[in-house]
Amino acid sequence: MLVFSTCWNSHRHQDGEEMIDEILSLGFDHVELSHGIKLSLLPGIMRAVEAGKVQVAGVHNYFPAPIDEVGDAPDSRPFTADLPQVRAKAIELTKKSMEQGAALGAGYIVLHMGTVEPLVKRTDTAHLQSLARQGMVETESFAGTKGEFVRRRNRLAPVYLERAREAIRQLLPHAAELGVKLGIEGRSHYEQVPSEDEMGLLMQEFWENPFIGYWHDFGHIQRKHNLLILNHEQFLRRMSSHLIGGHVNDVKWPSRDHQVPLLGGGVPFERLLPFFPHGVPLVWELSGRASAEDIRAARELWTEKFPETLD
Repeated sequence: MLVFSTCWNSHRHQDGEEMIDEILSLGFDHVELSHGIKLSLLPGIMRAVEAGKVQVAGVHNYFPAPIDEVGDAPDSRPFTADLPQVRAKAIELTKKSMEQGAALGAGYIVLHMGTVEPLVKRTDTAHLQSLARQGMVETESFAGTKGEFVRRRNRLAPVYLERAREAIRQLLPHAAELGVKLGIEGRSHYEQVPSEDEMGLLMQEFWENPFIGYWHDFGHIQRKHNLLILNHEQFLRRMSSHLIGGHVNDVKWPSRDHQVPLLGGGVPFERLLPFFPHGVPLVWELSGRASAEDIRAARELWTEKFPETLD
């Protein structure tokens, strides 16, 4: 099922129905209401939903954006924060996001879990990306720098993974009550939680709960693939049984994600899409700089190449 994220155009609109209409003009009739949606857009979104113009497939935490938030900042209140009051606020706001999403028909909520806090102000992933742009990925120097980063992160990570796990435990009863699945998103920076190995541990732990699953982001994971942190295809094969949806976007080497798919990026969609269960939402999550013309052209290409993903 193809879905389109409002992250592409929510910042350009003052009326939610007009925002939806612009997405409908691209050929999509399902949306994901993304983080960054201002509260003032909700009345128009509700009009569009009630009129039957569009269906809300899901939402992305936090939805709508907290009124005290400056700009679009989905990571400002991480579940892994060192301050207990920040973690408690994250749970409170997420429950409200689930409630608002469920009222609009959403079947899932995408969650960013957080970061290994001591590494928040470091730039390890950014440094690896800089080395990649210099053509150093295959060098011994790159391997040494990456190895040191991975070892440092893994020494610090357990307490932050446990906080993510505890947040999931707190949110799952509310998710079940509302009928909204928690989609734990794979992230683009190795400082973030969970890593791919940690994602596997979380999915195994909550295997029997139908209200949680893995949310794949093609761009995020390709960025890590480009830095030799993982193999995109092998990882997705391993996670296939846990998949409940994904964000579709392409990557220009090595780390410019949220690009329009099939127009020159490096994500091998033809090898990756077979790992997705039939019917799960594939959400085009694109940069606001992407042109409507490119999106329409890419959607036409997608329809020709991957017709099995359309329903």
